[in-house]
Amino acid sequence: MRFLQFSRNLAISSRLRFRNLVTSCRAVVVPRFGGPDVLEIRDHVEVPNLKPHEVLVKAHAVSVNPLDLRMRTGYGRSVFEPFLPFILGRDISGEVVAVGDLVRSLHVGQEVFGALHPTARRGTCTDYAVLSDEQVTWKPASTSHVDACAIPFAALTAWRALKSTARITPGQRVLVIGGGGAVGFSAIQLSVAAGCHVSTTCERESIDRVQAAGAEQAVDYATEDFELAIKGQFDAVLDTVSLPDTERIGINLLKRGGHYMTLQGEAASLSDRYGLAVGFPMAAGLLLKKQIQYRLSHGIAYWWTYMRSDPEGLSEIRRLTGDGKLTIPVMKTYPITQVREAHEAKEKKLVPGKVVLEFD
Repeated sequence: MRFLQFSRNLAISSRLRFRNLVTSCRAVVVPRFGGPDVLEIRDHVEVPNLKPHEVLVKAHAVSVNPLDLRMRTGYGRSVFEPFLPFILGRDISGEVVAVGDLVRSLHVGQEVFGALHPTARRGTCTDYAVLSDEQVTWKPASTSHVDACAIPFAALTAWRALKSTARITPGQRVLVIGGGGAVGFSAIQLSVAAGCHVSTTCERESIDRVQAAGAEQAVDYATEDFELAIKGQFDAVLDTVSLPDTERIGINLLKRGGHYMTLQGEAASLSDRYGLAVGFPMAAGLLLKKQIQYRLSHGIAYWWTYMRSDPEGLSEIRRLTGDGKLTIPVMKTYPITQVREAHEAKEKKLVPGKVVLEFD
């Protein structure tokens, strides 16, 4: 009994010693909204004390998501502006260096990957990131940190739409509009793993890749009219492009009782324009109006979908990643010191795929 108590005390003492050593670190911050040039690397950003269910992760690699670019330019300012300067980054792969008192599923020294919620105010683009124990899971040994950090945010976004909202089941038909991007490509692989039949639209350069991932039909939206090219009707449509035309076509291709899900909800944009107190209720009213409209006219369910932390989803994403059934190709890596160049490359579409920042 005394030995067990000694072991617990030793573990707590080790945690406290580490936390006393790491009180500040380097981080990429947004001091004001604007282009890539506003990004700053600051050396003495505070590392907060861990709450009982949080872990401290030493970053090895983080990915650059489209959301990061939009947040840097002011998207979500109704949430983030009061907290300027804030740290960018959603995805991470790295090593656990400290754990909260109630964390049981993870331990110091474990290699993990995961993602923060879109509204998290302290991001992952820092030497030491803080996440809840439900936002990270152990990294498959066969997957590098660079490859692992590209997966969780996009895959969890697709998981929420397909598994939590549409609740896809084996044998159903799924249409992914925009299957070449990270969320769309994740959606294809998750749907195939669930036993669904998948069709997708994408750019010509991605056709071989999406077909290799299991898409039964891939239509080049630049050269084909996919409204005519896509055959049959679907149980679920995930629209990652989210233009008025793709919404109209996607809804028309659904079976009655099907689910249409778009990544471009209006909650953030309306809240940014009118403030949270007015904009958020306006967005809720707009969503309800569309849901009623399409339920009556087409017999389908209409959803705005967002990434949300999901331990069950992250566990399945880890399993599929370890089995080689879920990947997101990384097209280019930059050292963290070149974060401005990485953002500029993505903004100017100089790199046609996933970009990752590596830590030394």
